[in-house]
Amino acid sequence: MSESTQAQIAYEQLRADLLACRLVPGERIRMNEAVNRLDVNLGAVREALSRLAAEGLVIATQQRGFRAAPISVQDLKDLTPVRIEIEISCLRRSLRNGDLSWETHLVAAFHKVSKTPIFDEGNPKRASETFASAHDEFHGALVAACDNSWLLRIRDTLYTQWERYRRLAVQLPRTERDLNAEHRELFNAAMERDENKIASLISDHFNKTTEILLSATDFLDIKNDCSS
Repeated sequence: MSESTQAQIAYEQLRADLLACRLVPGERIRMNEAVNRLDVNLGAVREALSRLAAEGLVIATQQRGFRAAPISVQDLKDLTPVRIEIEISCLRRSLRNGDLSWETHLVAAFHKVSKTPIFDEGNPKRASETFASAHDEFHGALVAACDNSWLLRIRDTLYTQWERYRRLAVQLPRTERDLNAEHRELFNAAMERDENKIASLISDHFNKTTEILLSATDFLDIKNDCSS
């Protein structure tokens, strides 16, 4: 296996572990353990961690290696309004520019996310990786016709940071939230090209995630662990 292939494997697996919080926020990443678990060489792990540090998912500490980036209540409060603002900008441009091909892809992405179980069939307390992928695809399809590459780059950065919080919210005790209904409303507003409606819906969609986390003792416990 080539060096570049090993580095890509390490990057993809470590990134998935970070987004799913299998590598707990604030946890030290032991490179030798990663080498053995991923069956790649040390250089590949170092390269992967450097890429993840550039994405803000890990933090490099002098003489102490790498740690999973911490989460906090304040970070979530700071992230949420910026995430909403950029997402709305991307959505407005996408709704204006979307053509038949965009609509076709959006229909398929909505069908996929609406039919995919949110929780892992083998472990109903764990968020499904398959759903996470379908969810990513659906929200990506909504903004796919945005014609500003810089907005999309900023969105990708924010989405990556947001994803860890979203997955924590999914794993908290069940709420009355109906994600399928929220996604259906977003889909309908997009197909109707109703910019103001979708702006309001996406704001509510993201704010609900934040409210769930801020009201949950479990999230506060995780935050406190990461700050220690």
